[in-house]
Amino acid sequence: MNETMQGLRRTKYCGLFTTEDIGKEAVACGWVQRIRDKGMLVFVDLRDRTGILQLAFDDATEKALREKAQTVRSEYVLMAKGIIRRRESVNHDIPTGEIELYVQELRILNQSLTPPFEISDRTKANDEIRLRYRYLDLRRGEMQHALMMRHKIVKTARDYFDENGFLEIETPCLIKSTPEGARDYLVPSRVKPGSFFALPQSPQLYKQLLMLSGYDRYMQIARCFRDEDLRADRQPEFTQIDLEMSFIDEDDVMTVNEGFMKRAFKEILDVDIPTPFLRMPYQEAMDRFGSDKPDTRFGMELQDLSGMLKDCTFKVFAGALETGSVRAINAKGAADKLTRKEIDKLVDFVKTYRAKGLAFTRLTKDAESSSYEKFLTEEEKQNIRTKMDAQPGDVILIVADPSNQVVYDSLGALRCELAKRLDLIPKGVYNFLWVTEFPLFEYSEEENRYVAKHHPFTHPALSDLDKLESDPGNCHARAYDMVLNGCEVGGGSIRINDPELQAQMFRALGFDNESAQAKFGFLIDAFQYGAPPHGGMAYGLDRLVMLMLEKDSIRDVIAFPKVQNSSELMTQCPAEVEEKSLQELHIKVDLAE
Repeated sequence: MNETMQGLRRTKYCGLFTTEDIGKEAVACGWVQRIRDKGMLVFVDLRDRTGILQLAFDDATEKALREKAQTVRSEYVLMAKGIIRRRESVNHDIPTGEIELYVQELRILNQSLTPPFEISDRTKANDEIRLRYRYLDLRRGEMQHALMMRHKIVKTARDYFDENGFLEIETPCLIKSTPEGARDYLVPSRVKPGSFFALPQSPQLYKQLLMLSGYDRYMQIARCFRDEDLRADRQPEFTQIDLEMSFIDEDDVMTVNEGFMKRAFKEILDVDIPTPFLRMPYQEAMDRFGSDKPDTRFGMELQDLSGMLKDCTFKVFAGALETGSVRAINAKGAADKLTRKEIDKLVDFVKTYRAKGLAFTRLTKDAESSSYEKFLTEEEKQNIRTKMDAQPGDVILIVADPSNQVVYDSLGALRCELAKRLDLIPKGVYNFLWVTEFPLFEYSEEENRYVAKHHPFTHPALSDLDKLESDPGNCHARAYDMVLNGCEVGGGSIRINDPELQAQMFRALGFDNESAQAKFGFLIDAFQYGAPPHGGMAYGLDRLVMLMLEKDSIRDVIAFPKVQNSSELMTQCPAEVEEKSLQELHIKVDLAE
């Protein structure tokens, strides 16, 4: 029978005891990290979320008490009362390493089965077993540190935005399904058969309506849901730090959010972030880095070779130049590491981004080899080497494709992949920038029409208003993304507040008045009653925590994450439900054989 806490109360968390407590009576609670039984000497490491406190039993300890200590095992839940004393053998690896609790009373509050993996930061358990037993994985110091950091970031956000005049207002989680985004998660209505709510992909429309309602500055720690395929920095349910402001322009939004980042990094990591952030137009980011979220912690920027190859007869390059481009990067000093075998692996890598291949010139100190130079004139060959500042030890890598997007995607990803392989990415460096002047639309081959690059409520650039319906492909947006170390950490825009301009936007996206009214009628109607100029942005909280802690995946900073197929291994959801529940919702399941 397990014992109870009756009559005792914890004095402090395990990790908060110091040498100032020496000589004081204390009560500690926690889980057994490990036990060291040396016969007449028994030591138990007791762990809670703040750290470890050593419990000590010796030859002066009552025999029954010492024998009781010898029965405890890893992950038993204990309560111990005794006197804090100085340790004979100091452990410099933990903050409480100079002290221990000399135990006078021990209670076993609960026992534990042998854990399926070691509960420590040294665990070698794979992700699947850790997620299956997530409640055990969350006991590890590394995970607890991540979640406590997450808590601090949220607290800092609430404090900072409150001090800057923002009101925290909750918006609904059961909303109307609207198009123009990722797939919605749908929730059937029991009281209105055949109708569905959607879970919000963001609070976008509601926060715009709050601006129309006169609340001026809004923020929310908002839960959002998107039924999309997972990546290392994506989850089907996630948390946003969501903001909206009235009577502002882009500079106002950027300035207040730069202030938040400066505050968060200083308070939480003691890192000084310089402001204002660099601003980079979208096209410059694509041309230099092949990405609209460039990682500027290292070089290896893209170079456009198209102009110098316009008369080239090499079919691979000439064919690409008809509608696309030829671009390259220089992996400087990497010839020894990038052997021909390694370059072949890089060919396979760029093919995952739809590139047809990867041309190279490898300049070792002893020899030169190239997959393309023999097809070029001597002038073309030398022009490329000069443009790429090629020196002995360098490797030039070229992608040519009729689609500029393929060239950008493949070379941009290759640049980042090489930086990892060549260890070019510095630790503890946080490079922020704003990417601006995004295209307002992008063409969807699947839908055979233009779709909004961000969302249909983004204000066009003032200089492009006359192109909205006549030349949508050349319209730019009053949009901005905050980028940190090659990841989009937040994004937003100035919104449309003119009903006629919003109607034009819907027409440019292929909606007639009837369909626009059916999908967004409540917003269109509301805008007839005086909508102020407004704009905002949202941060992905999970991604921000991941970047601040330099983790590889947001699963490492979320308490109970999903896996690749959007399931949760611990609870085994999603799962089938009883037929009775389906009947109440007027749902019939008809699975394909």
